[in-house]
Amino acid sequence: MGTEPLLSKDLLREVRPEFFRLLSGSSAPLYIDVLDALEVAASHVNGGLPRDEALSIAESVIESHGEVILEDESAAEPFSAREKARLLLDRLLGAGWLEEEQRADWQRLIFFDPNGVTLTHALRKMARPEAAVFSDKIVNVCVTLASRDAVAAQPWAQVESCVANLQAGLGELRAMQKSIERHIRQQLVATTLKQSLSVLFDQFAPRFGRGCYAELVRARLPIRLAEARRGVDELAIDPAMLSAMQTEVLRREPFIDVDSAMRRVQARLDELSELLDQVVPLADAVDRRTAEFTRRSLARFRYLQEVAGENRSRVQLFFETLNQRLAGQRLNEVDALEIPAMRVHDVRYLAGLDSLYTPRLRRSAAEIEPLDDETSESQQGHALGQLRSAMRDSLTVGRANRFVESLPAKLGSRIHSQDLPMHTEDDLADVIACLLHAHASDAVFQIEVPRAGDDAALITSDVKLCYRIERFVLVKK
Repeated sequence: MGTEPLLSKDLLREVRPEFFRLLSGSSAPLYIDVLDALEVAASHVNGGLPRDEALSIAESVIESHGEVILEDESAAEPFSAREKARLLLDRLLGAGWLEEEQRADWQRLIFFDPNGVTLTHALRKMARPEAAVFSDKIVNVCVTLASRDAVAAQPWAQVESCVANLQAGLGELRAMQKSIERHIRQQLVATTLKQSLSVLFDQFAPRFGRGCYAELVRARLPIRLAEARRGVDELAIDPAMLSAMQTEVLRREPFIDVDSAMRRVQARLDELSELLDQVVPLADAVDRRTAEFTRRSLARFRYLQEVAGENRSRVQLFFETLNQRLAGQRLNEVDALEIPAMRVHDVRYLAGLDSLYTPRLRRSAAEIEPLDDETSESQQGHALGQLRSAMRDSLTVGRANRFVESLPAKLGSRIHSQDLPMHTEDDLADVIACLLHAHASDAVFQIEVPRAGDDAALITSDVKLCYRIERFVLVKK
């Protein structure tokens, strides 16, 4: 931390310890809702709120929280709503959330402290987060750092802008991760198939899957980040760029010396590199969370389909009712079966009225012919012959190389297709192997097609063994 001041000292210099203590006790829901209502009311007036109006607002909130009691209140002797409002307002004034001003006409006005407004807005964002987004901030940083000309014009301004955009982009990735966790919690508490599918298709898919997550996938960050990181490394060793950034820092802050300005430049470049290194792990975490949500959604859907499906419960109730009314009887023995009409089309009993159970098909096991313990010499020879034939007939690069090496031409010779020896089907297979593996790394030949450079040229073919083969040139390497 060095010589930087402690956050706690600076914070407690601005607010009192009671400022946060009110939000951590058993009565925290009451304080939060009263502060929310008072802040909204105060934002609609130019001056402060009259104390009586503030008490009325607090009293209405307290009446909606009948189950919450204050610290000094006992369950045996509860305070009235007005007494609670007066006590609560005095505690908010004492903790520094509110300020009170008494005018010459004895009117007392309540003002919201600026620190209280800031924290109230933060509490609202935490409780009601906005939809996750993935903008082009990180992509813009990668494009800027990969372009040397874009950085050379104003290097220090570009570095500062890239750091700010990276911090905002990383915040977006963390918000995406938090949004997925929120959807996972909603999926786990779904009690019906409708709720489960609504979380997946009405909330997750349109707000996250087809939006910010699709943009994250299309951004191709790993490739762009590698180029951006090389740009930062080059910037850190470029004397001209470092001198230009140092000069800009000295212009903005003339009270520091040259060495301090250079240290500030190096520190900002190190911060930029560290921020770039954080992007891929966070993007991978978003991918893992998305996959986890998909798995949990599928598992939840299957579970609810098994135990909480509406149709399943109806069918189960139907057969339980039949079991109760027709205990010990068969369906074909019942003269008049009074059952409610089913709400499905073309209802029939697949096995008739005799039974709704169809026994499984049973098949007799066939006799298994025993195998000989040892193979004869003829069987071994036949198997080896089949193996040689399969290896000979396989069109591998090795077969093509053996065919080319058997040609009498020297290395570097150019052999036209009409001059290749093709007298049997095996010779034709050798040529096909050459055509298949012409671009293989271990091929000892090359194939050139005269028509490849001119699409408008006519196709010239050679007739070999009743087959037409487009003319080519085999170059022996």
